[in-house]
Amino acid sequence: MSTDTNTCKPPANAPGADLTESSKSISQVTWGPWTAVIVALVVFLLAQIIAAQAISIYPLIKHWSQRAAVQWINNSVNGQFFYYLVAEALTVAAIIGFIRWRKSSIAAIGLKHPRQKDIAYAFIGLVVYLPLLIVAVLVFKEVFPRLDLSQQQAVGFSSSVTGWPLLLVFFSLVIMPPIAEEIMFRGFVYSGLKRNLPKIWAVILTCAVFAAPHLLESVGSGPLWVAGIDTFVLSLVLIWLREKTGRLYASMGLHALKNFIAFIQLYPIIHLR
Repeated sequence: MSTDTNTCKPPANAPGADLTESSKSISQVTWGPWTAVIVALVVFLLAQIIAAQAISIYPLIKHWSQRAAVQWINNSVNGQFFYYLVAEALTVAAIIGFIRWRKSSIAAIGLKHPRQKDIAYAFIGLVVYLPLLIVAVLVFKEVFPRLDLSQQQAVGFSSSVTGWPLLLVFFSLVIMPPIAEEIMFRGFVYSGLKRNLPKIWAVILTCAVFAAPHLLESVGSGPLWVAGIDTFVLSLVLIWLREKTGRLYASMGLHALKNFIAFIQLYPIIHLR
């Protein structure tokens, strides 16, 4: 008697196919909530420290004074670009290395074969995200009227950058962070949290962990509340895209679109001329 096991599998486009794929991904996750948060925190801090040490090598080679070195590190587009490149590359490498070490697969965090509809979902996510952000800011201002929501965010680059160096700024702000942060948060952290926690708590904690560092990016003093609200709302939509598509690519796309809008506001395209 013939027993073809393939007859038990739903077709790729069947209604239950995404559910089966999602369940399989969860079963491949070999780390839990505490591990996800602790590893993410350690990787984030170490990547920043190593990147900062890496860019400090160049002034040492040039035998610059401490003052000149600090000015170069703070103001050089090349230096800041190299810092972002090292930090984001180390973050991705560390997360993927940990997943491999735990004998899991990167498919478990949504790094699967991309699909064309991921592009469409990224734009749909933008349409969902923008009105949600407006509503969230209005509600926050109504509930906490004394909080300053007009603070500026420190992006690491001077707003006076013009010409071709803007391409380095573009890659540093629009391309690299969405890739590394989606792998870290909507991929690694969220997968670990929802393995042993109710999904609602996995969503809230992922958004909180993602938003917390952005509170520290104020140009002035005090928490940057507007960035905290923005990134929390953005993370909600990014997680929705991750769940909807079973992949990270739509989330990366929306994240890049959001950062591109901010990039255009900080550096008008006319500066490229």
